[in-house]
Amino acid sequence: MEQPLFLGLDLSTQGLKALAIDDSLNVEGEYTVNFDSDLPVFETEGGAHRHDDGVTVTAPSVMWVAALDLLLERMKKESFPFERVVAISGSGQQHGSVWLHASARDALAALDAALPLEEQLKDIFTLTESPIWMDCSTKAECKALEDALGGPQEVADRTGSRAYVRFTGNQIAKVSHQQPNVYAKTDRIALVSSFMASLLVGTYAPIDYSDGSGMNILDIRTKDWHTPALDAVGEGLREKMGGSVASHSAVGGIHQYYVDRYGLNPECMVIAFSGDNPNSLAGLRLQSPGDIAISLGTSDTLFGSLSEPKPSGKEGHIFVNPVDPNLYMGMIVHQNGSLTREFVRDACADGSWQRYGELVAESPVGNGGNVGFYIREPEITPTITQTGTYRFDADGRAVDAFDAPTETRALLESQFLSLRVHADSLGLTPRTIYATGGASVDKAVIRIIADVFGTAVYTGEQPNSGSLGAAYRALHGYRCSLSDDFVSFADAISGGSPFKKAAEPDMDAHAVYNAMLEKFTQLEDRIAD
Repeated sequence: MEQPLFLGLDLSTQGLKALAIDDSLNVEGEYTVNFDSDLPVFETEGGAHRHDDGVTVTAPSVMWVAALDLLLERMKKESFPFERVVAISGSGQQHGSVWLHASARDALAALDAALPLEEQLKDIFTLTESPIWMDCSTKAECKALEDALGGPQEVADRTGSRAYVRFTGNQIAKVSHQQPNVYAKTDRIALVSSFMASLLVGTYAPIDYSDGSGMNILDIRTKDWHTPALDAVGEGLREKMGGSVASHSAVGGIHQYYVDRYGLNPECMVIAFSGDNPNSLAGLRLQSPGDIAISLGTSDTLFGSLSEPKPSGKEGHIFVNPVDPNLYMGMIVHQNGSLTREFVRDACADGSWQRYGELVAESPVGNGGNVGFYIREPEITPTITQTGTYRFDADGRAVDAFDAPTETRALLESQFLSLRVHADSLGLTPRTIYATGGASVDKAVIRIIADVFGTAVYTGEQPNSGSLGAAYRALHGYRCSLSDDFVSFADAISGGSPFKKAAEPDMDAHAVYNAMLEKFTQLEDRIAD
């Protein structure tokens, strides 16, 4: 047999991707389906349906079924060597849920290769529209969960995060309370990740520990469903959730449907699917505590591995680690990322990043004590619902404006000082930082990150870290299964690093930022909710 392949699927908000690697980690092919343009019958915008109330956001469950067939059909037409695939894993947008009728179990098992998946599975859903991560309609359910468990810190201590409107447990509570008939008829509640795995194995696939950590109902230490949380969310919920497994676990073999219809290897195993954030950690190979990634996109996300969880009842998230079930993953999300940087660039530097960097260089490290907060969108970390720009001089007095050099530096310093403060609160102390996303090519940005955190920053192109992480996890799970024991992710995924060093910290500058932390934190607290 030719060199085996490992397939990673990534069902994101806007589309479904596939990426294949060989056992030397070489990428052997990438394929994509876009929900809006390739499946227009579902009438989505950005892969979702936004409801009139302004807070409810869903996606058609059967659209994801149709997308899988369409993706595999495209791969077959392009002569993708399905017969070489020995393991598949996947990434699913976190916090989405799929609601399955009792008929789903038999329908999944009896898939007929002569018919498309959509035709066979269109009637298995008790909710035809899946609540997804963008939905913010569960504030009442979040408060009820925190009241039932003893407050936000207790919820965080048990489940890794305080109650969040986007989290699946609170979505389940909303359905159980507002649509009790739907809840009663539901045989299995899957996450997007476990649902996609279920399609491949032809039976209910379990939820993996890492994606399960983003639900507010899984105990991150015992890695079992937290009974008081289940009781607060819905009656009989444990039976509807099924089991949970380590992320490297094989959850079954490929269903005969895919062997007959597409020519998949009948010995192909399916490794537990996980969420998009855990798969990004795997795709960036952050297997050791101290390895931190900062993704500089529409929102800025900092995440990395942790030895011990330090959940906060105020902010941030702790998940079970997707590449080592004995470790954890911490994550901080800042809503005001690249769009906010672009706004200040346009206002101060005529839309030029080169000019922006020149302006930053005209102001001193620490900005003479001037601090600014730029809240274009309601902020997640810390919680700041009142949008606007907040500027303070060296004495902590509010001021109306800064000159251009002060403004451009103030934005970058505040973004990365804030990430450092809130990462510290979760125990995320970097030894090495890997910067990804569009702004990671900007030298001024990378310089300030290195100086604020006091560590080297590496950059590299990782445009599909979700599907790449899923492919890595397929290889990792495959090797664990063959050895009938846990194999370290580092041993399974060995090869050259895709990153290069972009900046070393200036320790004098780092000392300036250290001295700013107390004042910065006090000012941020003044504007936070």
